[in-house]
Amino acid sequence: MGLAQVYGVGIKGGGAVSDRELLELAAKAAGILPLPDGKELDAAPDGGLMICGGGEVKYWNPLTDDGDALRLAVKCEMSLDLFDDLIRVGYTLPDESLRPADRTADVVESPKADPCAATRRAIVRAAAEIGRNMP
Repeated sequence: MGLAQVYGVGIKGGGAVSDRELLELAAKAAGILPLPDGKELDAAPDGGLMICGGGEVKYWNPLTDDGDALRLAVKCEMSLDLFDDLIRVGYTLPDESLRPADRTADVVESPKADPCAATRRAIVRAAAEIGRNMP
C-alpha cells in the first residue's frame, strides 16, 4: 500500500463526516449513486439509505449489514488485513492523474469491543474516500 493512511472518523483531507455522508459517498463508489430516473434516496429507519422507486424499496447500510459491507468491499476491490489490535482496509483511488503510489491508501480502525462493526466501518470509510475522489 502507499504511504497515505486514513485514521479516525473523518475522511482524508477533511473533517469529521456523518454516517449519512459516509454512506452516500460509499454508495457512489459502489455505483448505487447517482440513482437512475424514477428512483429516490431517503433515510432508512436504521440510519442507512433507502432507495425507492418503481414499486420497490431497497435498504442499504454496510455500517450495520455484513452482507452489504462485503459486497461493497468486493465491488471496490479492497484488501482487508485483520489483526488483534487493528483492522486495515486497503483501496485504490480512481484518479488516474495521480502517480500509482499516490493512488493506494489504507483505512485503519481499532477493533475495540466489536471487531465486526469496526471492519464494516473501515470498509465504508475506504469506499467513501473512493467515492469522494470520483468525478
